[in-house]
Amino acid sequence: MKRHATRFPGVRFREHKTRIYNGAPDKYFIIRYQNAGKRREEGLGWASQGWSAQKAAVELAALKKAHTLGTGPHSLKEKREAEAARRNEERIAGELANKENITFDNYFTSVYMPIAESYKTQQTINTETSMLTKRLSPVLGHLPLKDISAFHLEKLKKSMLDAGRAARSIQYTLAVFRQVWNHARRSGYVSGDSPTLFVKVAKVDNKRLRFLSHDEAAQLLETLESKSQQVHDMALLSLNTGMRAGELFSLSWGCVDMVRGQIQIVDTKSKRNRVAYMTLAVKAIFTRLYSKDHDPTALVLPDASGGRINSVSNTFDRAVKALGFNKGIKDPRQRFVFHSLRHTFASWLVENGTDLYTVKELLGHASITLTERYSHLGENTLKAAVKRLEGVI
Repeated sequence: MKRHATRFPGVRFREHKTRIYNGAPDKYFIIRYQNAGKRREEGLGWASQGWSAQKAAVELAALKKAHTLGTGPHSLKEKREAEAARRNEERIAGELANKENITFDNYFTSVYMPIAESYKTQQTINTETSMLTKRLSPVLGHLPLKDISAFHLEKLKKSMLDAGRAARSIQYTLAVFRQVWNHARRSGYVSGDSPTLFVKVAKVDNKRLRFLSHDEAAQLLETLESKSQQVHDMALLSLNTGMRAGELFSLSWGCVDMVRGQIQIVDTKSKRNRVAYMTLAVKAIFTRLYSKDHDPTALVLPDASGGRINSVSNTFDRAVKALGFNKGIKDPRQRFVFHSLRHTFASWLVENGTDLYTVKELLGHASITLTERYSHLGENTLKAAVKRLEGVI
């Protein structure tokens, strides 16, 4: 396109074919100069963008001076690259400053939780969020994450003890903090081990011990059946398979194999899928509920609207209260709750001579250590084994 000279040496312009600015064709300014023995021509910008012949001349003079003195950028390209590098350095410095100063609350809500939501259950998300609001945030929320030390966690522990929180509750709170810290370490926000390593909490055995006798189980099922058929079915299924409440709520017909008498239990608490086997009582429940028209994704035990149940019905608690199973019992480990049906299933297996490894697999425990709580129930089996050996000797 045609270049037009200006009154400033080395500064020229071309006109836009259609665009008008200040009553005349818009002008695009260009400078020409020598650099390292080569003639260069570089565009600056339009008059409508704030450029003028005089401003272009000033820019050209600055480049010539830099070339003469050997300082600064010698071309507009170098100048733009230097400016881009400067902005990038500022951006990196800003990001580092944000990492350095991010508070525990901000990291939890803006970094940790959005990622945790992609792989944790909604129940876990709700629990951890509630823990942030009620326990962690009041003590740690305003602090830069990198500055939190064992001293601050001791303050957190004291605040919970003063509020009457149990040792197990403190342990779980510190465990959530440790998860957040380790996540931040992997993401480059902090370094070093979690300060929870230096905070001592009393060890507690919080495992539930209560399980039903066969007569008590019969009474419970009879009472539940008179109050709610669905709650009765849930209790019987747990009692005969060891399934957790959440596993029952999520069970779909696609996981029920009536031909083989098997139940595929997936997406479990321990992240280990397993198989449960139907007793005659369990098969009778599925036979009653089953329909050939069922979608494989349909829930076996849905709520009234066909959706997933979120918690065990109060009907179960009322039945337990009516039977007096928890009368006079204050130790939470001895109180009978829905999860105790799973313990009853395991306890009956061990009492009947089933080895702990088999019980572990049926319960879906990740470690045999969890199953060993039932080891004392196998005493009669051990005695019988020694008696058999005695007969051989």
